[in-house]
Amino acid sequence: MGNTVKMNKTIGMVAHVDAGKTTLVEQLLLHTNSIMAAGRVDSGNTVMDYHEIEKKRGITVYSDQITVEYNDSKFHFVDTPGHVDFSSEMERTVRILDCAVIILSAVEGIEGHTHTVWQTLRKYGVPTVFFINKMDREGADFNNVVKEIRKNFTEDICVVSEPAGSNDIRDIENLLDGETVSESIVEFLADRDDEMMEKYINGETMEYSQSIETLKSMFNRGDLFPCLCGSGLRNSGVDILLSVLEDLLATSYCSDSDFAGTVYKIRYDRTGNKEVFVKVLSGRLTVKDTIPHKNLDMLEEKVNSIRTVIGKKSVHKDVLEAGETGMVSGLNRSYVGEGLGKEDDFGSLSLLPALKSKVIYNDSINHSRIVEIFNILTEEDPLIDAVWMEELGELHINVMGIIQLEVLQHAVKERFDIDVEFGKPEVVYRETIAEEVLGFGHFEPYKHYAEVELRIAPGKRGEGILFSSECSLDTLDLKWQRNIEKNIEDGCRRGILTGSRLTDLNITLVNGKAHEKHTSGGDFRQATFRAIRHGIEQSESVLLEPYYDFTVKVSQELAGRVMSDMMNMKGIVEPPVSDEMNSIVSGMVPVSTSMNYPAELASLTGGKGILSMVFKGYDRCHNREEVISRYEYDKDSDLDYTSYSVYCSKGKTFMRKGRRD
Repeated sequence: MGNTVKMNKTIGMVAHVDAGKTTLVEQLLLHTNSIMAAGRVDSGNTVMDYHEIEKKRGITVYSDQITVEYNDSKFHFVDTPGHVDFSSEMERTVRILDCAVIILSAVEGIEGHTHTVWQTLRKYGVPTVFFINKMDREGADFNNVVKEIRKNFTEDICVVSEPAGSNDIRDIENLLDGETVSESIVEFLADRDDEMMEKYINGETMEYSQSIETLKSMFNRGDLFPCLCGSGLRNSGVDILLSVLEDLLATSYCSDSDFAGTVYKIRYDRTGNKEVFVKVLSGRLTVKDTIPHKNLDMLEEKVNSIRTVIGKKSVHKDVLEAGETGMVSGLNRSYVGEGLGKEDDFGSLSLLPALKSKVIYNDSINHSRIVEIFNILTEEDPLIDAVWMEELGELHINVMGIIQLEVLQHAVKERFDIDVEFGKPEVVYRETIAEEVLGFGHFEPYKHYAEVELRIAPGKRGEGILFSSECSLDTLDLKWQRNIEKNIEDGCRRGILTGSRLTDLNITLVNGKAHEKHTSGGDFRQATFRAIRHGIEQSESVLLEPYYDFTVKVSQELAGRVMSDMMNMKGIVEPPVSDEMNSIVSGMVPVSTSMNYPAELASLTGGKGILSMVFKGYDRCHNREEVISRYEYDKDSDLDYTSYSVYCSKGKTFMRKGRRD
């Protein structure tokens, strides 16, 4: 019987910026004897935020991790970015988590990015703990934040620690003290578990072990969410948090099975060496193992070294067991989201950049060097999607916001010693189609051959590009089908309205043909591109633009003005919710019309208005014709994305759309 590893637990620390996340992590490290003294963000000496830009701005920019041991558990803590501009980094990290701790300020409560964090965690089904931090601050209100969580997120929040009521803010009562379970937790469980309810009604004593097992089971299923409180700065309630993660979180990784892993991060060091961050999901990864890349015709690479990461330091290892994370060298063809072994690749991210910008640099620098640098940055963060626009002689990148541009500017200077600036950000548009179509691509210049037939259908908003195959392996070999799949994303780089990237499509390989002698991988790339373009030209194309979910809190007399502002910006506004003094106006609004509204609201309210704008996703563009006219994209002149197939007859090639007569 295989040895099942139960102790490895990857735990993400997630929060809105300035909720005290990094400070809390320092105390967790102190409690596990991983550091001698807790660092402080304002002193720039924390273990996790060691990058210069993080020290300078006092925020987490990059997801970093540290492995510690505590009793019978090995915790792999991951400190994720708290600023909305780095949401994609946060989402990539969420995919490898066994559990997440959402840190909330006891004063500010739920803030804008917290909504994004919560929705992302629910999308991936990650068991989640709430930790209400900063209980030492004036204005801290534990009960109010609990009410906010129940109102905005879930009714299934189970309070397992709370302020003891004394004047000492470090005095936190543990409602799971190791011997008894509080009446409030018993009632919570009885409401949600039939066996517990029967005992409760009959007045039977609830055994501690049974209560813990019920809590544990419901927590790991995602049916309840423990809530704790304390202060990272004052080292309050941290020990209880560790105990909850130790006692309630359960994993069942098995090292004695076939290897499966996932690449969740890529980083290049100062000498240009590629570092691949891998989480082992089953089996083992050992130095000198040979890893095949499924999307590169099973090209094999050897693992040269493995290191466990501890902030900016690392320790060499010979093997990664199931459930462990580590930094691997030698896998130079790996990419973010790659599935290793029996694991499939990640799907598309749901948090997409809403803005794009032009890279500005000194004319004395060869543009190929700038392209090389931003290709490296794109490999580390694929959503940057750096593209050299040959017709304009410009390099364009995608970003989540202004802060990300500042970080990129700093990174290029620090890592490559080159000064760059960025043009004024513009909205990133996307395109999709309105009805299902068939696309056909044939590529047959002399001594080349590939043919691809795709069914292309509109997908759900926010799902991105989904690929499947119903083509028999007897018709087309698996390696060619994988080659087609690999080229789908690039083939969807340009739509036909504005040349913007395609999204929200379900693409199915219906049929394909290869030649025994004359087919190469590049042939199927050409055929795939042509099939996609041929298909979308036959459908009505839909232009999409990014939207924000907004919430504005202002005095009641200004609610009407805010609603009018949002409607003038082509937003959809919900009826306001008012209390004795304030009104809350919410809805959705295009990014293109509302980018400057934070400054306008500050002026209107004298800085007293509270605005939250969270990326919602893409939907139909409110001014389609105006945008199309402004882009002036000519689909027929874009030879890199043509719908014409290439045929050969008697040694001569000719082109036509669709199938040959």
